[in-house]
Amino acid sequence: MAITVNSLLSCSLVWGLIQSCYALVTHSSPQELDLQPRQATCNTATNRQCWTSTFNINTDYETSWPNTGVTRTYTLTLTEIDNWVAGDGSTKVKAMLVNGQFPGPTLTANWGDQINITVVNNLRTNGTSIHYHGIRQLNTNTQDGSSGITECPVPPGASRKYSFIATQYGTAWYHSHYSAQYGNGVVGPIVISGPASSNYDIDLGSLMVTDWYNGAVNQIAARVNNPNNPYIPGFPGSPPNSDNVLFNGKNRNPATGGGSYAKFTLTPGSKHLVRLINPSVHNSFTLTLVGHSFTIVATDLVPVQPVTVTSLYIGIGQRYDVIIAANQPVANYWFNASFSAGPCGISNNPRPAAIFSYSGAPNANPTAAGTVPPDSLCADKLTYVPVVTRTAPASSYTPATGNTLNTNIQINNALVRVFWPVNNSPMSVSWNDPTLEYVKNGNTGAMPAARNVVSVPSANVWAFFLIQNNSSIPHPVHLHGHDILIAGASPPLANPINPANRLRAYNPATDGPNLKGNNPTRRDTTMLPAWGWLVVAFRTNNPGAWLFHCHIAWHVSQGFSVQFLEQLTAIPTTMSLNDITPNCAAWDAYYPANDPFTQDDSGI
Repeated sequence: MAITVNSLLSCSLVWGLIQSCYALVTHSSPQELDLQPRQATCNTATNRQCWTSTFNINTDYETSWPNTGVTRTYTLTLTEIDNWVAGDGSTKVKAMLVNGQFPGPTLTANWGDQINITVVNNLRTNGTSIHYHGIRQLNTNTQDGSSGITECPVPPGASRKYSFIATQYGTAWYHSHYSAQYGNGVVGPIVISGPASSNYDIDLGSLMVTDWYNGAVNQIAARVNNPNNPYIPGFPGSPPNSDNVLFNGKNRNPATGGGSYAKFTLTPGSKHLVRLINPSVHNSFTLTLVGHSFTIVATDLVPVQPVTVTSLYIGIGQRYDVIIAANQPVANYWFNASFSAGPCGISNNPRPAAIFSYSGAPNANPTAAGTVPPDSLCADKLTYVPVVTRTAPASSYTPATGNTLNTNIQINNALVRVFWPVNNSPMSVSWNDPTLEYVKNGNTGAMPAARNVVSVPSANVWAFFLIQNNSSIPHPVHLHGHDILIAGASPPLANPINPANRLRAYNPATDGPNLKGNNPTRRDTTMLPAWGWLVVAFRTNNPGAWLFHCHIAWHVSQGFSVQFLEQLTAIPTTMSLNDITPNCAAWDAYYPANDPFTQDDSGI
């Protein structure tokens, strides 16, 4: 609600207004950012920390957000095309597109807007659901879009509406959460405008850097899941190289020379906000812009104290908001994606790139190739400092059976399958019987063990979990419904595929004292090191069934996932579970009787 000078205010409201104005020009903790002196308008090129007279970069967005009264309405129509010509000129055996394009259209909103999205499934036989990756979905778990968890899939020829409030701001993305379907193209950016921790002149929007496969992703997954037919002989479960890496859907084809480079324009002397997103199936990247640096202002949907770097590692599912200053000579510059020597994805295009061109530069490819950045070793930096602080009692964490998740690759010769189980259980959901259906019916005790339910019953406490990785593969792990505090992780290995490696298990005596609970790096997706451990925490303030899974599409297909059943008794009172009934009735009428294909993986 807007308050004007002429409003009739009670004494308490007057004092609240004074406090709000005072907060715009002061700070109360070392982590808060100094704001610019009071100006007539907020969100200008010289005052991005201020959003409105009441909300700014220091506002705790988990407890307070604008009520704009604005509703943004979108329709996303999924279609299926065989032998589709992609943005690099290659032919993809099967593409699944959103509104006829890849990536799908950008969903845009302002902080505090209502977002309504109708998803129309015009695929031939696949069901679908759309997950809004990074969106907290406070008290709206039914809108999370996770097949077999929060809903039944949307059957072909049907539609469903998702609705939620943009309580956060920054960069997110949407994708289908139905087996590995999103690898066929069902992805798109989400941009929610809000304050930033550093000033910029121009918002260039989102830049999706993604691996691309010419084959149909379900066929690739079937081979990856078959231990007798790996892409790398002797390594069951090994995936193929990506055929290319696309930048907002475009690139040159390394095999044919077809396609064209994606191009972005910089205005000389200006600062540009670029929203980097990695929506890949398997590849992660180290990104560089020749001759330039990145000032990082957000990790996923968490604003951070500005930090300037010359290269940036981005794992699958992660986002970074960065500011690029156009302070170099007018010319064209390569924007390069490099690969780690570690096993976090490789491509048949060894040097994928896009072009950043200054206004006034000739229409030509850049001439300076740049230098190869330091190897990231497939590891996150854990030194980013969130602007809005959180403190968790890391010193009191003690590993126990109920808060330890162990994973490793598993070959099941009887089933001729490759699995990535968690605590020896690969997740498998039922599309017809999602978790919230059990909650609605009051019979969660009847859920099969393969649903991998981890009960988190208490409200508003810090839940700590240790994840241990008994394998040579680093994993990008993503939590729905929350940001996670990264209390600590084992250091990355330079050569994780060395057969002499063994699990470096968490040691409470030596590792415990080094855990960080005072405002550590916070985000919704982070890296689990090869042969190592990761300790994360989240506050139990959002009732629901929330997936926590590896975001390598092959691995989540193979069961690398658990679901946190948070505040079970509060779920029916914070949302309408009847919202899932119409879609489940439509799905039950379709599957399995009318679907020529049956579920052959985890389902998520």
